[in-house]
Amino acid sequence: MPVTTEIRVRYAETDQMGVVYYANYFVWFEVGRVELFRALGFSYKLLEHEHQCILPVVDARCRYRSSARYDEQILIETRPLVVRGSLVKFAYRVLRKALDGAEPALLAEGETTHVVCDAKMSKKPLPEKYAAALRTMMEPKQ
Repeated sequence: MPVTTEIRVRYAETDQMGVVYYANYFVWFEVGRVELFRALGFSYKLLEHEHQCILPVVDARCRYRSSARYDEQILIETRPLVVRGSLVKFAYRVLRKALDGAEPALLAEGETTHVVCDAKMSKKPLPEKYAAALRTMMEPKQ
């Protein structure tokens, strides 16, 4: 089950035509990831300070389906895909919020892959309490 975060497209996120600049979807993925941790009762800040863990992105992908525009309400769905040792992968869907009972429109889908590291960029496992919480959100394999 994904965590859903709602934002409104800001003017600064758009180009001259009022369409969201493509790189901003990756910023929204980060917003979704941070809010997913918060929904689990954790924070990136505590992960960094209490466990000396950082989660650098080693791969990021986005498939664009439709344009988001200035002032639209956007939903960012975030869920963990893989949690294994020092590897964590998240999936995202960005949707235009539905108005008047219509279905939300898919704007983009993507994934980010992270390697858990210490401050010297040496790999280390994700602390078990974080890994266990993320695993509870993962869909069971069919």
